[in-house]
Amino acid sequence: MRIGIVNDMPMALQFLRRILADAGIHEVAWEARDGAEAVRRCAADKPDLILMDLVMPVMDGVEATRRIMQESPCAVLVVTASVSGNQSLAFNAITAGALDVIRTPNAGVNGSSDGVGSMLRKIKAIETLVGPAAKRPARPTRRLVEPAGSNGIIIGIGASTGGPAAVVDVLTPLPEDLSAAIVVVLHVDVQFASGMAEWMNALVPLPVRIAEEGERPAPGTVLLAATNDHLVMTRDLNLHYTEEPRDYHYRPSADTFFESLVRHWRGEAVGVLLTGMGKDGAKGLKEMHQKGWHTIAQDEESSVVYGMPKAAAEIGAALEVLPLGRIGAALVRQAGRRTVPKEDEFDS
Repeated sequence: MRIGIVNDMPMALQFLRRILADAGIHEVAWEARDGAEAVRRCAADKPDLILMDLVMPVMDGVEATRRIMQESPCAVLVVTASVSGNQSLAFNAITAGALDVIRTPNAGVNGSSDGVGSMLRKIKAIETLVGPAAKRPARPTRRLVEPAGSNGIIIGIGASTGGPAAVVDVLTPLPEDLSAAIVVVLHVDVQFASGMAEWMNALVPLPVRIAEEGERPAPGTVLLAATNDHLVMTRDLNLHYTEEPRDYHYRPSADTFFESLVRHWRGEAVGVLLTGMGKDGAKGLKEMHQKGWHTIAQDEESSVVYGMPKAAAEIGAALEVLPLGRIGAALVRQAGRRTVPKEDEFDS
């Protein structure tokens, strides 16, 4: 990949450049010493990936990421000296559209280094997102068995780059007496999931919290996938975190969650796929559509990155392709403004 490096520390720039050169598979497209310079360079020569520092003069990494996503969208990996020490800025960078945040590798004694392998693995994962989708092994066809009984309405939402703000825009119009349960799958690292849920909870009318292992989605509540494992629904209609499938580069995967709904959910469902790089969620959304459920993809104009929803639209997975500002109202129409069902209506 062609990679831009943004860092105001000469030693850090040199070390990051050396890491990429030693790997032998990437090219440094350009370097920038602050966020403003990065915005200008990206507009003139958009790379495949930007390694973005957080704390810099003139313009920090959060504002630079926001501007790049608005003007010249490309993949951004935040590389900062201290993730824990800059957690607020790191969270804001993800909200602005960064794919992930990692600690800057350190040069050790005797030529050793700390964190290099982790950074290169992260770059490899991002390369999978922005490049051609890797082929997945074929799965045996399963015959879906419809269990008896109804379990209300569930809304599944998948998103990635630019997703946190998009999800808030979708959830904001929903009434407090919404009769549907909502589960959100974002490509957010586990270290930011709790903060993301708290941030959303302060902005939307429905309660938002992280999904706990073994709990059952409840009407009028938003649950957010909270680990680097996949979130799935099990046969008993509870939520479960699993490492499988291990070959998916998207973690947690919207495809995996949507497909588990198709296998196990007994009532009605609505699938929504929002802004994001790659193709995660498109295949699962199509399975939901084929089951007869309502499916929605965000349109190109309102997407920060028109990757995931585009993939869904191209394979006919979306019954509706809507601008972000109309998706919330569409969900209200699907779920209705009925009084929240009694808890036993969501029981088996």
